Amino acid sequence: MRNYVIIEASEVPSVDFNQVLEASADALVYSLDGTKTIVKYEGTQPFFLLGKTEYNHAEILSILEGPEWFDPDAEV
Repeated sequence: MRNYVIIEASEVPSVDFNQVLEASADALVYSLDGTKTIVKYEGTQPFFLLGKTEYNHAEILSILEGPEWFDPDAEV
């Protein structure tokens, strides 16, 4: 089962990319203001994410459609 966690952009240096599905910081998706990002993983929550809220796929898609992550007026 794939899980998603939202972290502060300032926490990216503490991410162990061997324990998440993204290959590097360059592969992360950031909020519109650049202050938050999402990491995903399968299995047990990595130690550096302990205590953070986990989301499933449907929940994170709903969050990504919100104004903090999606600007409907932005050009593609």
